[in-house]
Amino acid sequence: MESITFEEIYKAWKSEKALFVKESSMATYTMLAEKHLLPVFRNATEISEADGQALIIQMMERGLSHKTAEDAIIVLRMIIRFADKRNWWRMRPWDLKYPPRRSKPGLTVLSPQTQRQLMKYLSAHYSLRNLGIQICLNTGIRIGEICGLRWSDINLQERTISISRTVSRVYSQGEDGERRSAIIIGTPKTESSFRVIPISGKLAKLLESPMRHSDKDNYVLSNKSQPVEPRSYREHFNRLLRELGLPHINFHSLRHTFATRCIESHCDVKTVSSILGHSDVSTTLNVYVHPNMEHKRKCIDQMLRALDRDDSSR
Repeated sequence: MESITFEEIYKAWKSEKALFVKESSMATYTMLAEKHLLPVFRNATEISEADGQALIIQMMERGLSHKTAEDAIIVLRMIIRFADKRNWWRMRPWDLKYPPRRSKPGLTVLSPQTQRQLMKYLSAHYSLRNLGIQICLNTGIRIGEICGLRWSDINLQERTISISRTVSRVYSQGEDGERRSAIIIGTPKTESSFRVIPISGKLAKLLESPMRHSDKDNYVLSNKSQPVEPRSYREHFNRLLRELGLPHINFHSLRHTFATRCIESHCDVKTVSSILGHSDVSTTLNVYVHPNMEHKRKCIDQMLRALDRDDSSR
């Protein structure tokens, strides 16, 4: 086998991989590689399981999350697999271990009272950006999706919103080591994220007037041909929370709040999953459906009543 360094393999892999994945995904891969892999393995001509394990320990000791470490290892495996196919390096099975995860904080969800307070304020203080928050609370769409929403995606006659676009800021590191970023307007990451969401009559009524006076190709939040970027929209949301004296929550909590309200209203989980654009209903179940003690008690009582009925019918 040739004596070829990890950096040389990485550059060849990067050139080829960029042809087959979305620009935003490629930006994530390169950032992980250039921030976590190249500084450690740049001149390596072989990487062993022990080296991979040492990288995990090192990253965790630096206070990085499990996900960051896991994602870095995924990219490392992709690069080594690429080298193996070209007979530059040999890919061997690895059995890597991760330290125990710290317990995750619970989801941040607006209480019904706080949600009503926020929605009342948004209705009384009209602006396109405030309208966007109302859309998110009514549909559970992501921040990149609301930033990418155009007036042409809204059908008031059918009362639907179509999600087929997302806006994101991606970061990369140049050859000179400088960190750069760019706004990317692309398609949703997964097939299930392309979806059509029904909207209520109340939300449709809120959308009527601005739609009547807007170019259908403009973005909803800006009413211009260029979108509002997610970072700027997060800042608007944070200012709004401060103005209302509400506790700080991240923008994604609007999505959690929508999903939680649906589940609390006994909506069918499969339907909620479809509205959210989850690729697997198990994601919705794992994230949002957590039976409390009352639900568990009812379940057991229901099972015992059914058992008693079966017994008495004999």
